[in-house]
Amino acid sequence: MKPKSKILIIAGSDSSGGAGIQADIKTVTSLGSYAMTAVTAVTVQNTTGVSSVVPINPKVIGKQILFTCKDIKPNGIKIGMLHSSQVITSVVKALKKVKTSKIVLDPVMVAKGGARLINKSAIKTLKDKLIKKAYLITPNIPEAEILTKIKIKSLEDMIHAANILLKLGAKNVLIKGGHRNAKHMEDILLNKKEIKIFKNKKIKTKNTHGTGCTLSSAITTFLSCGKPLKKSCDLGIKYVNQSIKFNPNYGKGHGPINHLNSIMLDKKFR
Repeated sequence: MKPKSKILIIAGSDSSGGAGIQADIKTVTSLGSYAMTAVTAVTVQNTTGVSSVVPINPKVIGKQILFTCKDIKPNGIKIGMLHSSQVITSVVKALKKVKTSKIVLDPVMVAKGGARLINKSAIKTLKDKLIKKAYLITPNIPEAEILTKIKIKSLEDMIHAANILLKLGAKNVLIKGGHRNAKHMEDILLNKKEIKIFKNKKIKTKNTHGTGCTLSSAITTFLSCGKPLKKSCDLGIKYVNQSIKFNPNYGKGHGPINHLNSIMLDKKFR
C-alpha cells in the first residue's frame, strides 16, 4: 500500500506514546499517509503527568524542517507544542521557505494533567506571528481562553472566542468542546463566511490522553489528501471518537486512545 500523502509534524515528544509526536505519527500512519518529524522538545511523562520538559535548540528545529522538506516535500504540515518565542520564530522563518498552504496549528499549552507547556512571551509570539500562517487552528476550550482572554462556558462563548481568533488573523478556527460539562460534544468550525457545529455523543472515560494531537493530525491528513475542510474536520472528529471508544485502558492516569481503530488487519496477520 502506497501512502496517500506526506505530512510534516512539528511537535514535542511524549515518552508515554499517547500524545505529542508519537500520537501524530500513529494517526498519520493509521490513516494511510507518510509522517515526517521535526522534534521541538523531549518530555518526560506518563499517563499521570509531565515530569520534565527538555527543549530542543530553536536553530536545530528550523534545520529539521528545512532539511526534511528539501528532500521530501510535504502535502500538509501539523504544528503542535512550541514552548518558547525563539522556537516559534524559528518555525515561522523555516515555514516561509516551505511551499505548503495546508498548515494546521494545534496550540498546545496545557497537558491533560494540567502542566503548563508554554510560557507567556511564547503565547504573544504565537498570536502575533504564527496564527495568521495557519490554514486552520484547533484550540480546546482552555487554550481558546488563554488566546482570547475570555471565559468560555457556553456554545455562544465558543463562537465569540472563535471570532476573536479570526480577528487575530486566523483563516479557519475549530474550537473543541470536550472540556464543557455537557451530555453532547459540540465542536465548532468557524471562518468569515460560515459556521458549522459538529455534535456527537460524549463518551465517559478518563482515557483521552492525546486527543487534541490526534485530531489535528487526522484533519491535516485528510486535508493533504485533497478533502475539503468541513469534511476533513468531520472525518477527523469521527476517527478520534472511535479511538476513544476503543481505548486500550493503559496506565494509572489519563490513558491513551486507540489509534489503530482505523486498521483492519488481514487474516494472515492475526
